[in-house]
Amino acid sequence: MNHPERLGKYRITDVLGEGAMGIVYKAFDPDIRRAVALKTIRSQVADSGSAQARFRNEAQAAGRLAHPGIVAVYDFGVDADVAFIAMEFVEGHTLAHYLLNRVRFTDADIPGVMCQVLDALDHAHEQGVWHRDVKPANIIMASNGRLKVADFGIARIEDTQLTQANVMIGTPTYMAPEQFLGTPMDRRVDVYSAGVLLYLLLTGRPPFLGNQEQLTYKVVHEAPLMPSQIENADRPRFYDAILARALAKHPDERYASAAAFSDAIRHGVGQPFDTTAWEQTLVKAAGRIAKPAAPAAGRAGTGGSSAGWSGVPAHWDLAALKRAEQSLARHVGPLAGVMVRRAARECADLPSLLARLAEQVGNPAARSAFVGETTAIIPRGGGGVAPPNAASNAPPPAAAGNAAPLPQALVDAAQKLLAQRVGPIAQVMARKAAGRSSDAQAFFVLLAEHLPEGPARQQLLAELRRLG
Repeated sequence: MNHPERLGKYRITDVLGEGAMGIVYKAFDPDIRRAVALKTIRSQVADSGSAQARFRNEAQAAGRLAHPGIVAVYDFGVDADVAFIAMEFVEGHTLAHYLLNRVRFTDADIPGVMCQVLDALDHAHEQGVWHRDVKPANIIMASNGRLKVADFGIARIEDTQLTQANVMIGTPTYMAPEQFLGTPMDRRVDVYSAGVLLYLLLTGRPPFLGNQEQLTYKVVHEAPLMPSQIENADRPRFYDAILARALAKHPDERYASAAAFSDAIRHGVGQPFDTTAWEQTLVKAAGRIAKPAAPAAGRAGTGGSSAGWSGVPAHWDLAALKRAEQSLARHVGPLAGVMVRRAARECADLPSLLARLAEQVGNPAARSAFVGETTAIIPRGGGGVAPPNAASNAPPPAAAGNAAPLPQALVDAAQKLLAQRVGPIAQVMARKAAGRSSDAQAFFVLLAEHLPEGPARQQLLAELRRLG
């Protein structure tokens, strides 16, 4: 289909996603000079009064909120009969994306994920806004280690009549009993939905399954199995009591606020924790997660801002790190920023950093492409590597077991052959491979694995084997 070049003052630069309701574009705001996401509504859908009301409701609900854990809304407009919302463009994927790719969040991850979500919901509630559709697809895990709650399309604003009472609305799996029944509701519907989210993170499944009729009966009448009763869930037992209260059938029996829910989790953990610890799990999973064709709707990127590099040691050349991030992002997605910053804190020089990043690209062809793309980043002379004599004369790290290390002359010769294919980063690759094996043939195989399967790898392996 034909896409507009502009909507209002915003210049369209990309299509982020398309759905039944409309299209989400990436655009450029010439006044503030920043990227934004433009959420539009299809003309045939816009003819429906209820759809128009929901669209405007999203702008009004999210527009009155200002919290780092909520996707910001900047503007609402109409251009050539196309209504649009301009919002923050967040670089990241939804929690649903990671769950779909079978990422299992650890006991250290879950408290931080939940407390970030609950803190954002508590802010919305204090401003008189109830989300009413809290679910993994509406939670964006940004590349700076923060979560963002998105999509306030069916939010309820306490001082308006933008949504009808006695109407069942929401996503059935995450809906509270009063949403199924059409009875009066308040902010505690979000407490219930957050309880479903916590249950899903702990057990890998929602508390109730079935079609809408079955879900209605189960949510209204049945008690869910607690995580301690589910085989292989293997989670801390204090979550049972927390979930029993969060998923209570009657609102009065639930936590009175999202803040109280968050406090219960903190009390259950019993010690301070890092609310961004989950990024470590996502970094480890990045190499095996399928990269989606396009980012999820409503995302906004802050990846180029200097604030995102505040934790990086001062000796690093930020331009080189940003180039590494841009290249890595083509292979692992938005988590590239987190991975580069973490490597910069743990590595002493650019070749070591690039080798560390290459190891986290699971696909061999993609890994080889990344290595080739980043070779030009390393300046002549090694880019901060120890002087050549120091590096070549130092013995390789001790190999596994008590076997004697590989001869340094063999390591140096193999490094030169590899460098012809991947550039200066071969120095780090050879040193690491020599530390992993004292057997020459196994060492050669480790080096060859840095190239994708095919003739180039086989030729390198043949040349290496001729060394001895």
